[in-house]
Amino acid sequence: AIAASIGVAAIILTNLLLLPLLLSYQPPPAGYRESVARRKAWTGEIWHAAAHLSGPKVSVALVAVCAVLFALGFSQAKRVEVGDLHEGVPELRPDSRYNIDSAMITDNFNLGVDIFIAFTETVEDGSVDYAVMELLDRFEWHLTNVDGVKNVMGLAGIARTINSGYSEGSLKWRVLPHNREMLAQAVGRVETSTGLTNLDGSVLPVMVFLEDHKADTLRRVVDAVKGFDGKHGTEKTRFRLAGGNAGVMAATNEVVDAAQFPILIYVYVAVALLCFASYRSLKAVVCIVLPLALVSVLAHSLMHALEIGLKTSTLPVVALGVGEGVDYGIYLFSCFVAQRRKGLSFAESMDAAMTQVGSAVVFTGLTLSVGVGTWAFSALQFQADMGILLMFMFLMNMVFAILLLPAIARLLFRS
Repeated sequence: AIAASIGVAAIILTNLLLLPLLLSYQPPPAGYRESVARRKAWTGEIWHAAAHLSGPKVSVALVAVCAVLFALGFSQAKRVEVGDLHEGVPELRPDSRYNIDSAMITDNFNLGVDIFIAFTETVEDGSVDYAVMELLDRFEWHLTNVDGVKNVMGLAGIARTINSGYSEGSLKWRVLPHNREMLAQAVGRVETSTGLTNLDGSVLPVMVFLEDHKADTLRRVVDAVKGFDGKHGTEKTRFRLAGGNAGVMAATNEVVDAAQFPILIYVYVAVALLCFASYRSLKAVVCIVLPLALVSVLAHSLMHALEIGLKTSTLPVVALGVGEGVDYGIYLFSCFVAQRRKGLSFAESMDAAMTQVGSAVVFTGLTLSVGVGTWAFSALQFQADMGILLMFMFLMNMVFAILLLPAIARLLFRS
């Protein structure tokens, strides 16, 4: 947000001050006026034809089609998952060297690169308290049976193995000793450097090795920890979330899930208020905002179709697309209003608006789309996802500003 705000401020400064100064020092080349006139005559025919799409019957048909698109897009947008939908680190592509190697480790070893750490909070010297350790042992077993978990490593399981080792590896002794001294003998072999206990035995982390960090996998593990704590947690022993790279991802997913709708609401409220302050008309707000809302819904449906999860890298994309895309509608609507104030009819005003700013809208949309579209070829997966989504939003905002905005204006501005 800070970077985008600085960028917009820089654009305002350069476009309003620097660009006119530079143009004043550069005289137009010979034949420039004739070239512009020929190009305007050629593009004028195209925009005259586009202006006819704002006719009464065509406008109703366009609005109806867009309403159907909105309904279909909304049905798919609701299915967008929060978090990663693929194995491997999300920053790299699935066929990257790192992701191939991590998949090999996960498939062939009882470990994984995605580690989720649950913390058992208990009393001081809880690691030598049988009641605490027995509950911890059940907690480890509970997590072991969660779908998507490869292995679980905790102090209780290690202590059972050590206790068996003191009895020549007998499986009969692979249990937690009830005797405090014997339990201390078992857990005393585990150093704090293992990350399975702290100095006073009051925090006992449990390392959960996952098959992947997909959104569903993380959600199941989080629900398992919360469910066990809610059912078996006591004042003496509680089970808390979460550490490890997978734990951080799970926490991030929860924050993103909670923030996705407020962010869009803030953006649209800001755009609507600024449009109302500029035009003093609710009809103007509707004309400018509705095409943006349609594109936002279609962008979410595209995320579902391309299996792009809602993450910290994709969450701001839709909001950024709205902020950039509103320019097209403002260009067109401002010119339309200016022509109406001259006393021209609706058709004449829209035709003049299309002729004057239509080419600028298309040029701006294509320039932005091509620029961010190159990100799709990046070796970084999250950058490729952002490039695809931004290119889609820039293009669609341009298209619907030209097609849908005049149609809505025709229905609202009948006089």
